[in-house]
Amino acid sequence: MNKVALHTLGCKLNFSETSAIGDQFHSNGFQIVDFKENADVYVFNTCSVTENAEKECRQFVRRALRLNPRAFVVVTGCYAQLRPEEISRIDGVDLILGSKEKFILFNYLHPLLTEGKKSQQIGLSCIYVSPIEELNEFGPSHSIDPGITGRTRAFLKIQDGCSYKCSFCTIPLARGKSRSMNPDDLENDFKKLIGTGYKEIILTGVNVGDYGRSFNANLYELLRRLTAIPGEFRIRISSIEPNLLSEEIIELTAENEKLCRHFHIPLQSGSNKILALMQRRYKAEFYKEIINKAVSRIPDIGIGVDVITGFPGETEDDFKASHDFLIDLPVSYLHVFTYSERPYTKAINFEGSVDHYERKRRTNILRMLSKKKTNEFYKKMIGKELDVLLEAENKGGIMKGFSSNYVRFQIPFSENLVNEFTRIKVTATADNMCFGEIVSGAAAYPVGIKNSIDSLAG
Repeated sequence: MNKVALHTLGCKLNFSETSAIGDQFHSNGFQIVDFKENADVYVFNTCSVTENAEKECRQFVRRALRLNPRAFVVVTGCYAQLRPEEISRIDGVDLILGSKEKFILFNYLHPLLTEGKKSQQIGLSCIYVSPIEELNEFGPSHSIDPGITGRTRAFLKIQDGCSYKCSFCTIPLARGKSRSMNPDDLENDFKKLIGTGYKEIILTGVNVGDYGRSFNANLYELLRRLTAIPGEFRIRISSIEPNLLSEEIIELTAENEKLCRHFHIPLQSGSNKILALMQRRYKAEFYKEIINKAVSRIPDIGIGVDVITGFPGETEDDFKASHDFLIDLPVSYLHVFTYSERPYTKAINFEGSVDHYERKRRTNILRMLSKKKTNEFYKKMIGKELDVLLEAENKGGIMKGFSSNYVRFQIPFSENLVNEFTRIKVTATADNMCFGEIVSGAAAYPVGIKNSIDSLAG
């Protein structure tokens, strides 16, 4: 049996789509193996967000060909859609597929496998990339959490593409306009995941909050439909734009325990001047209002924030305004990105480029703020009882899991707890991790587990 190794660079949506690519190989008689193993075919699903895309891609291709110099190498994803000619200059790449072509990969790979001929020269890669205006189909996909073993969490892609015009972003150029999965098909896939045993389904996409526009539907209606499905599960929204987080969604999250008490809401900057340059669809005041509304309606909600440092035109005063804005926000963590120039974006031609050292300095400041935010949020959980979904991985007798509000937990491993919602009373925190006493289902746990939990927290 032929073997294929798949490797994903980038976002949760990419992981979901890599799983769909894996299904294609499985249907064609391939065994899927770890990327570190010898394989006949290596597939790289790439990202275009950072400037290191080419460097990363080149490194992984070399690593694969060291394992098997005769292996066929396929590169797909956003980077492949945007800059296929650049990828073709990487020695050893045989096939480059765009965002549309990756869902019918074997139409292009099968002839190469039949001929059995690898490209021996740089620049002779086969390139199949459709124009951006032809990216109008929806390729459904779902996958397990890439860092998790066992049926605990799964990603379900519900939306693709983006019709926004943020000046720093290449995604609309790489994935096309916003489009969504048919609600009936989506519900069927959702039920299959629940029936397979997954307890947490993460709804993912490029702009999840824009779901359903082509079906005269919306995300709120979808959430109502999914939460009405019987079963023991919860739903997490991977990310949602602030202007699309409606009061209806906030209220439904407050009322329905099947919706995780956690939102990840991109901000990008706390300076209105920079938000305008970024062509974001809100001002800092509106963002703050949304955050406060969610916090006031949903007890102990966890909120994550995306923010970019060093955007062209960001002065020290702009950065200070953004930093001060974030200090006052009742959020639990930040995802901080250092701005990098992306080809084909408006921002690449903006004046006021920020020195790279200064960009990184600002990033480090906000990452330290993020740690402080998380520590403060976790300390507020002490004394409270949270339902934690525990994972199968056993690392030195330790298992981990997340609560509904995205608080990380660590307890002694017990097979009985795997993929089970377990109520834990928080007694201590350390290093962005919570520890505590198991409240529900204690009879299922080994004698002495409470003392072991206490010892983990020191």
